[in-house]
Amino acid sequence: MAADFFKTHQATLDQALSSILERNFWSAYPENPSPRAYGETAAQEGQAAFEAYRGKAFPLTLEGAQGEVGNEQSPFGFDLGIRYPKVPVDQLLAQSQLALDSWRDAGPQAWVGICLEILHRLNQRSFEIAHAVQHTTGQGFMMAFQAGGPHAQERALEAVAYAWQEMSRIPGLVDWIKPQGKHDPIQMKKQFKVVPRGIGLVIGCSTFPTWNGYPGLFASLATGNTVIVKPHPGAILPLAITVAVAREVLAEAGFNPNVVLLAAHEPSEDTAQQLALNKAVKLIDFTGSSQNGNWLEENARHALVYTEKAGVNQVIIDSVEDFKAVARNLAFSFALYSGQMCTAPQNIYVPRDGIRTADGVMSFDEVAQGLAQAVQKLVSDPARAVEITGAVQNEACAQRIDQARQLGMPVLADSQTLEHPAFPGARVRTPLVLQARVDQPEIQQEWFGPIVFVVQTDSTEQSIEVAGRNVIEHGALTLSAYSTDDAVTAKIQRMAERSGVSLSLNLTGAVFINQTAAYSDFHGTGANPAANASLSDSAYVANRFRVVQTRWHF
Repeated sequence: MAADFFKTHQATLDQALSSILERNFWSAYPENPSPRAYGETAAQEGQAAFEAYRGKAFPLTLEGAQGEVGNEQSPFGFDLGIRYPKVPVDQLLAQSQLALDSWRDAGPQAWVGICLEILHRLNQRSFEIAHAVQHTTGQGFMMAFQAGGPHAQERALEAVAYAWQEMSRIPGLVDWIKPQGKHDPIQMKKQFKVVPRGIGLVIGCSTFPTWNGYPGLFASLATGNTVIVKPHPGAILPLAITVAVAREVLAEAGFNPNVVLLAAHEPSEDTAQQLALNKAVKLIDFTGSSQNGNWLEENARHALVYTEKAGVNQVIIDSVEDFKAVARNLAFSFALYSGQMCTAPQNIYVPRDGIRTADGVMSFDEVAQGLAQAVQKLVSDPARAVEITGAVQNEACAQRIDQARQLGMPVLADSQTLEHPAFPGARVRTPLVLQARVDQPEIQQEWFGPIVFVVQTDSTEQSIEVAGRNVIEHGALTLSAYSTDDAVTAKIQRMAERSGVSLSLNLTGAVFINQTAAYSDFHGTGANPAANASLSDSAYVANRFRVVQTRWHF
């Protein structure tokens, strides 16, 4: 059946391989939640499936489960009440190790075929997953559907494509013949076997459990490793659904479903650390705080550790053609999902003498006020605004807004609490925009959430220097710049290449700094402290398997 899965989805795999080579636009999974793409009843069935989970035990049977865990709170103001089976760490590891024996022997075509079928079935359940993502992360429904469903699936397929590309380059059996002049040639058979590293551990985050979790999960699975998925205690449901689908496909294909396991736990338990420190775990994928990511890198030295951590994303404004278009684009980026994206901009550098525009020079104060006004206009209609901002995932993030306000910096646009028309108890906050000096140390750390600093610099030169230094010292996933001067943009591009951060220039339309496209954009570079890998490239995938050879004379 695994071979049938590969054959069924081979055209999709081939197109993904072509797209990662050409870096062009292509989509395997429709991002528009329309009946044409998903069927006339898909939306209703997805919501019904989500509602059926609430207040009950999640339908997942795991061997050796000892009780249940789960205390997820929707950021939109209600308890999910879903309970998940809890399996002790030692049993999870033993089960995963046992499943590895048969999974290892299946080989690359089976591994990839299984992954492709899992993704196909996940795509069919995109509405269900969208509700699960929305009510664990706080994303608005449209973002939850797109980022939590099709876009996450695209990133997973991208990782599977890289896996197949790298594994298929290894021949199975070859004749090796070395001429010996007058003597008979030396002849050998050489067999090359792709083998997995071992057990992979995926440590999920609370804001993008699928988008950030799928690349590592599928990169490891497609290269023959078994995977233990450890969700964030506040966002278990999206990954529990994923694990359930994966186990269903594995069982149908005749494999031990424990190839993929769920490690749900209480917030107070150190499950991630226990799993990560076990020598049987050979691969770890992590998204979260720098503190936890650094701990993994320093302590789990027996494993390959792929981390995405905190960073300070920055915007340099030097000169513009149309400031209103710039302000609209940035305001949307500030507000989108309440700044809870690892790519969201935080520090906006503007020279104290102002910027050049097509209509003349704008002073620093005019630029700062213009950005603030664009934010205020964007969120002026609460019913529309909440679909952009979503809800703040946890109370600690909401409290961070108050902490930023207490820094004593001038407030350009204060954060407001909005009432959600559909969810009265939703935790909705608009962006807080503050004015800062370039020498204030507080702006050199990440303020995760809807918090923006408009930073006055001495000049564009200083803006470039400060931005580059911050990337090197503190990390960043994105850098954006606005300039009508080719010489300036060349300097900024050179700085971005030297410091190791992806750069977007003069975005004013429908593309925002927060967004990256699978098969085309590399998410992160792995070249600065914000992440040690890129989603996705060959380096992210190829070291998850090794090659063992056998040779003999013939």
